[in-house]
Amino acid sequence: MKRFLVYAFATFLGTGYAPIAPATVASFAFTLLWLVAWPVPLAVQLLLLLAVIVIGVPAATWVEAREGKDPSLVVSDEIAGMLVTFLGIATTWPGWLAGFFLFRFFDIAKPFPVRSLERLPGGWGITFDDVMAGVYANISLRILLRFLGW
Repeated sequence: MKRFLVYAFATFLGTGYAPIAPATVASFAFTLLWLVAWPVPLAVQLLLLLAVIVIGVPAATWVEAREGKDPSLVVSDEIAGMLVTFLGIATTWPGWLAGFFLFRFFDIAKPFPVRSLERLPGGWGITFDDVMAGVYANISLRILLRFLGW
């Protein structure tokens, strides 16, 4: 049962098993879920982020020990990054879509210090590079939303 629950969390209910681009699939699934659930109070957003990190770091560490270094099926880190991307931002669907693309850009491009955070041990490295990519995406999205008036 423990294995099932850890893998269910780490793979965001199986999206991490997508045959192509599991991180993108998980990020997009989260974006759709967030759009449907919106509005989410800031306190709830912060609690969700904390829960994803507190559960996700050990889950990612546990799965990594069984699957190898930074396995692509672990996508709970993408969920943490997406939560940071949208943290405190109220927008419409174009803004949610922009947030999705911005997060994916920063997660793939890995500007400083995103890449260096990958070197943290186990689930810390798996999770916190995406959290930092989410910080960049959040700032960029705020600028974009202000500029475009969305």
